Amino acid sequence: MFSFHVFDPMTRGFQNRFSTQYRCYSVSMLAGPNDRSDVEKGGKIIMPPSALDQLSRLNITYPMLFKLTNKNSDRQTHCGVLEFVADEGICYLPHWMMQNLLLEEGGLVQVESVNLMVATYSKFQPQSPDFLDITNPKAVLENALRNFACLTTGDVIAINYNEKIYELRVMETKPDKAVSIIECDMNVDFDAPLGYKEPERRPQHQEEPDEEEADVSSYADMDTGFRAFTGSGNRLDGKTKGIEPSPAPLGPSDIKRGIPNYEFKVGRITFIRNSKPQPKKFVEDDDALNRFIAFSGQGQSLRKKGRKP
Repeated sequence: MFSFHVFDPMTRGFQNRFSTQYRCYSVSMLAGPNDRSDVEKGGKIIMPPSALDQLSRLNITYPMLFKLTNKNSDRQTHCGVLEFVADEGICYLPHWMMQNLLLEEGGLVQVESVNLMVATYSKFQPQSPDFLDITNPKAVLENALRNFACLTTGDVIAINYNEKIYELRVMETKPDKAVSIIECDMNVDFDAPLGYKEPERRPQHQEEPDEEEADVSSYADMDTGFRAFTGSGNRLDGKTKGIEPSPAPLGPSDIKRGIPNYEFKVGRITFIRNSKPQPKKFVEDDDALNRFIAFSGQGQSLRKKGRKP
């Protein structure tokens, strides 16, 4: 009898896929004399040498990208690989990545190789208004993303600038929810920071409040100029009895307030002349006198009429 081995492309594609579980730890737990704080500034992990041996035998496309899944919390993210120097069965992740996956020290994480589309657009939301203090945020973000291999919608990434950590949430990525940002031309946009409040805009010309009617008594002590018959007299005999001034009380009609010039302009001098218009009745009398009326004169007689006794 003859036996035939049927070729199944789906089965071979599954065999070429890298998938395994590791105990994950933060980079601070990595043993060694060298400081590996650079791992915290990016989105790449450190895997054991056996992973490199297994990946080299598979038909894996470069760059190597992986999907990390926490099956307990059903959270997942994507990353690249930095080095293969970790102990067997262990991988080291940046702290912000462990927070996104809700992983604790020594927790299990599923690592699978994936192929992602190249990014064309991404939108970030700073998690603090302090991010607005950066002079050129796009340049700072572009420099920080050089240490990342891919982005996942919903992740909160951390970048280090001027010895300060800024967290940004990935709000949107195109053309897919998980994209590769290696050697890509990507448009970057920012959303309003979390907790940011726009300043209130005040109108350029504020309306002045209407002047309230002032109390007349408040002007009693003001100098109102000349007032008739308010002085004191002197007696010829030198006595001072009955010469004390007794000014009349100040009435509302005696108070005159100035009228402001609402058409005042800076650098312009206006001379105000206090000229009162002539009353209308006098104008009418002058017109009547100057008006010519025929046969309206008075005659004179040469003979003087005597008075009757």
